[in-house]
Amino acid sequence: MPVPVLLVAGFLGAGKTTVVNHLLAHADGRRIAAVVNDFGAINIDAELIMGAADGVVSLANGCICCSLEGDLLRTLAVLLRRDSRPDVIVIETSGVADPADVVRNLMDPLIFREAPLETVLCVVDATMQMAMLDDALLRSQIRAADVVALSKVDLVDAAGITQMRDALRAMRPSAVLVDALQGEVPGALLFAPDVDRAPAPREPGPKRPAAERFETMSWRSDKPVSLPRLQAAIGRLAPKLARAKGLFETVEQPGRVMVFQLAGGRATLTTGGTRVEGVARTRIVFVAEIGVLSREEIDRIMEGCLDAGTA
Repeated sequence: MPVPVLLVAGFLGAGKTTVVNHLLAHADGRRIAAVVNDFGAINIDAELIMGAADGVVSLANGCICCSLEGDLLRTLAVLLRRDSRPDVIVIETSGVADPADVVRNLMDPLIFREAPLETVLCVVDATMQMAMLDDALLRSQIRAADVVALSKVDLVDAAGITQMRDALRAMRPSAVLVDALQGEVPGALLFAPDVDRAPAPREPGPKRPAAERFETMSWRSDKPVSLPRLQAAIGRLAPKLARAKGLFETVEQPGRVMVFQLAGGRATLTTGGTRVEGVARTRIVFVAEIGVLSREEIDRIMEGCLDAGTA
């Protein structure tokens, strides 16, 4: 029986991982295979979803998470050959990916027969400036969507939400527009209730020339960081960043992993699990427009976060 595919797209920091995480936590008996395609040298997204460190993790509810290593079609083929075949495959694209390119790959006849694309979901940050809707990449992501999910709606006033919804409806009138508070999107909008109904192939749209726009630089350290110094460092780097994500141990709370995220100009810090021996104490990915931030600047600022007295 074919395994339907849900493609989750959206700009940097829109909240795609939150949506995927909610789907996995509320699988409702489905065996979901989530393919995470993080933009960066460190696959932090997979770790944030359910604590995976090696790219693949099996969950108690029968779901799995795996990282996209290399070719998408090869990764899908591996999932389809598993003894416990998934009921649904969820692919989270990079924040700088044009979903039309991914759709084109998924229209490969061999893959489509076994894993047909069911739904394209685009997650849009409700707090972003309206001018961002003029961004060519974001417009392409929205126009590929069957469902547009507005994230972070609790952070915007009623007038702002109305303005954003009107703009999205004008841009993609055929899409279903929903709010995705805390990543929740109704499963009925994403997965067909009739398991015997096969979705029809779709036209991915014209192929656009690939344009390198963002670059990623990661920073690691085997020492814990000083939290006040780290906060100061992020404050200095934030104006140049499109996105940042990281896992780190602090001098103030040794052995405890903290999870850091920067998106849309907002930084959040939450407590993670305990540190795993043999893994770098600090791992942070920085995403910026090409040429805006240098490796030397990152190293200089981040090394100032280390306590010279730590081991």
